[in-house]
Amino acid sequence: MIKQIDLMFRTMVAELQQRAFDDDWAEDFPPSGRFVPVAVDGRRYWYFDQPDGEGGQKRRYVGPADDPVISERVETFKGEKSDYKARRKFVSTLTREAGLIAPDRFTGDVVQALAKAGLFRLRGVLIGTVAFQCYSAYLGIRLPSAAILTGDADLAQDFAISAEVADSLPPILDLLKGLDPTFRAVPHISGSPRSHAFRNQTGYRVEFMTTNRGAEEYSDKPANMPALGGASAEPLRFMDFLIRDPVRSILLHGAGISVVIPDPCRYAV
Repeated sequence: MIKQIDLMFRTMVAELQQRAFDDDWAEDFPPSGRFVPVAVDGRRYWYFDQPDGEGGQKRRYVGPADDPVISERVETFKGEKSDYKARRKFVSTLTREAGLIAPDRFTGDVVQALAKAGLFRLRGVLIGTVAFQCYSAYLGIRLPSAAILTGDADLAQDFAISAEVADSLPPILDLLKGLDPTFRAVPHISGSPRSHAFRNQTGYRVEFMTTNRGAEEYSDKPANMPALGGASAEPLRFMDFLIRDPVRSILLHGAGISVVIPDPCRYAV
């Protein structure tokens, strides 16, 4: 039986989620830079210009201007002081006393590395069983831990977004090898030189998926994803439905990781 957690813990989740997002924002967008609106195909997007130390500017993608959370942060732009220790206490309380689910340590480290590298800033979405773990905090309910054991991390990004943001993660394989040097790219079943999955010697997998609104012939070939740091993605039907209008939540690992997951309403159909 699913049981709602106490109001005190639900309030703590909301506070932790905001603080984690604040900390990521302050780290990604220091006061030395400035936000710039850019129009692309009739829509406005925010980019961030920062001095590169050589007399020029480095431009990074921030997000759509019609995202109210992002636009509010742009308007009130300032650097926030990190409160890492306080957030760790929040996570500990929520997992030990409220009974919310935390990922295994390695999964948490993988998601944290991807988050710090900018995956969610580039509108990536955490999907699969790891995302399911985040619904406990998002909905304020206890979920059975036996139902959400995992040995992988699944991520998704819209194909059009990856092609248009003009920004990219650092090399994914290098990022993963920083956590475990045994990570290797997994050859695609089609024989393509591109890879959408990475695996370490214990069998832990990190996989990337994307939307497929095109012909059926694209279904069996990994899609080139310019924003994913050299990783490709497996194109899947109906993925566009799953990751449309995602929501922000928190993964209860370390000091809390601000993540983006599918709206739980997507599973109600």
